[in-house]
Amino acid sequence: MLDDLKIFITAANKNSLTAAAQHLDMTIATVSRRISALEQKLGCELLHRSTKGLTLTPIGESYYQECAEFIDALDQRISNLDQTLNSLKGDLKILAPVNLGSGPLDEFWRDFVQQHPEIELNIELSNTVQDIRDTRADIALRSGQQPSSSLIQKRIGHIEPILVASPKVSFLLPSSIDALQQSPSIASNMFSDWLLMNHQGEYYPMNKEHQHISNDMNITLNLAKAGAGIALMPMSMVHGALATGELIRVLPEWRGQNREIFLVWPYRRSLSARAKLLRDELTQYLHQQSWFHPSS
Repeated sequence: MLDDLKIFITAANKNSLTAAAQHLDMTIATVSRRISALEQKLGCELLHRSTKGLTLTPIGESYYQECAEFIDALDQRISNLDQTLNSLKGDLKILAPVNLGSGPLDEFWRDFVQQHPEIELNIELSNTVQDIRDTRADIALRSGQQPSSSLIQKRIGHIEPILVASPKVSFLLPSSIDALQQSPSIASNMFSDWLLMNHQGEYYPMNKEHQHISNDMNITLNLAKAGAGIALMPMSMVHGALATGELIRVLPEWRGQNREIFLVWPYRRSLSARAKLLRDELTQYLHQQSWFHPSS
């Protein structure tokens, strides 16, 4: 009905079916039929049709006065929304886990703002899963599939957690999975219960007491570098330290469960051109990293 009201308002403004049809990019027959359908629905005649053009009936004048401003305001809002969604200029809010958004993605954020200076990033990092709808974020990077059915979830790959330690530890590094149980260890709250698996697909649950616990994996990383114990950490956080020799792999035939990485956004919200650009470039960036395993 809103579309029919818009056609009626346009015809009244133009005083002509022909001019209204040209403005709306419709045929004259369609404009006439839609106005007639609106009149039938309202149970009254809105326009007098004559060879001299269109004039409003008294009831048509009342509807015009009541609806014209509303229809124009709605058109303007739709136009503004279309511009907001399709423009690369504007703000873009992203949610991401702390240990992935800061550190492993530092290079990506730097390159993205250099290449797209017209996009204003609002990056919110948290290890607590926030509701993307409540925060009014455009898109979120998530570790693990989300339980909400109101989200579109695109799996883009996974990150392997591995066992690492400093080569300068004061204790003997374990040579078997059983010996690992007795070795000093460090963990973050997120990775305090270790479920290890090997290349043969065997699982080894290890509920061990850790010497040091933190809610920040960067602290776990620094303590591991200091030789305080063995840590189970995502490859995304330790690949640099492995390359420099600050850390070495422990029991390389064993690793933790994959951290599945998803990009998510609400079903009922259209992705802006800015969010689509970030989604595509972030996916491409991750797929190029040695510590990331892309989805097939």
